Amino acid sequence: MTFYSRIAGTGSYLPAKVLSNQDLEGSVETSDEWIFSRTGIRQRHIAADNEFASDLALKASQRALEAAGVAATDLSLIIVATTTPDMVFPSTACILQAKLGAKLGGLNCPAFDVQAVCSGFVYALTTADNFMRSGQYQNILVVGAEVYSRILDWEDRTTCVLFGDGAGAVVLKRSDAPGILSAHLHADGSHAHILSVPGSVNGGKISGRPLLQMEGNAVFKFAVRVLGEVAEEALAANHMDKSQIDWLIPHQANIRIIQATAKKLGMPMEKVIATVDRHANTSAASIPLALDTAVRDGRIRAGQHVLMEGVGGGFTWGAVLVRM
Repeated sequence: MTFYSRIAGTGSYLPAKVLSNQDLEGSVETSDEWIFSRTGIRQRHIAADNEFASDLALKASQRALEAAGVAATDLSLIIVATTTPDMVFPSTACILQAKLGAKLGGLNCPAFDVQAVCSGFVYALTTADNFMRSGQYQNILVVGAEVYSRILDWEDRTTCVLFGDGAGAVVLKRSDAPGILSAHLHADGSHAHILSVPGSVNGGKISGRPLLQMEGNAVFKFAVRVLGEVAEEALAANHMDKSQIDWLIPHQANIRIIQATAKKLGMPMEKVIATVDRHANTSAASIPLALDTAVRDGRIRAGQHVLMEGVGGGFTWGAVLVRM
């Protein structure tokens, strides 16, 4: 018998603190007009000092579980995509498991992290789908959670204005019919230098510079190219035309990248879910945040085809085509 995954519930969480472009004008040499015209961002959410990735993930997960009608005790696997874990180890997924109280038959529910930066949710969702197809799992929680505010240089106006904190989650249920139709993952480590956080722990000390650095133009060109290619790959694998895609949910990095990707696919912006203006770039959380937003406001409905795609440092990129 063949088993499939379907998205049964979505959830998201944004920290209470909102940092607007006007707020940033007082700390770095920038302006609302400069930021918005180049990125499409108006504001971002910033985690409180006592909030960590697992805390954001917990609230998003609880909302997804409620939407799916699944109890935490019925989860059979937890996967968290994050670039900003609570600590070196244990994994943020294990910390989340404890906070959720997720147990299965008296045994701990398996839990682990995936690190693929802004493609993290796509990687995690693909991994979860493959586990589901093995037939061993019934309900899988997949989360993207980030506190990027902790790895930013707040004096660098070219990067600090781009990112925010948040979490998004989905619950996958076993299904007899495909919900996740196909997934396509890629990586090319030769481009690592154009987007990275070049720091590490060595002898109890931080070596290198553990803050985000980016070559913006190079990232833009690379992202537009591979997002267009992987979208075409997903369509070809499913023998589908672009017109059959109801919604495109790209990684929410920059409105110009989103617009350029939609143009390459011949998709009107009316069919693109964009939340970058309110959330900024939340890395692995951006796609599930946008998905939950559109599910809850009624745009995305059962039976529709949704193409989710992401690209991030590594470089990693990928796409997942889903029937809701």
